[in-house]
Amino acid sequence: MNVETIREYCLRKPGATEDLPFGDEALAIRVGGKMFALIKIGKGPPRVNLKCDPALALHLRRKYPAAVIPGFHMNKRHWNTVIPNGTVPDEEIFRMIDHSYEMVLRGLSRSKREQSTV
Repeated sequence: MNVETIREYCLRKPGATEDLPFGDEALAIRVGGKMFALIKIGKGPPRVNLKCDPALALHLRRKYPAAVIPGFHMNKRHWNTVIPNGTVPDEEIFRMIDHSYEMVLRGLSRSKREQSTV
């Protein structure tokens, strides 16, 4: 899976927006102003940081040790960095994105959630 596929999938989520808050090598995907994916673009291997339930985060790290690691420059309890190197099936990456989006969406206030998913 490549970065553009990940980006396009994230942006199909209701209310998803993108911006470059950390320069031109890190693309943030947000819902309701809160980040649910941070995609490394530019030089080096692609990576995506995704929010994750702590227990599930540990499970995924054990299941895919070569491709799922504690979130780079993020709260390592709540974020994983996924390296799309072919180790993790595409459908699993899509599920991780869905989970991250849903976690962030649930954390929004009711009014923000309603505004974001219209």
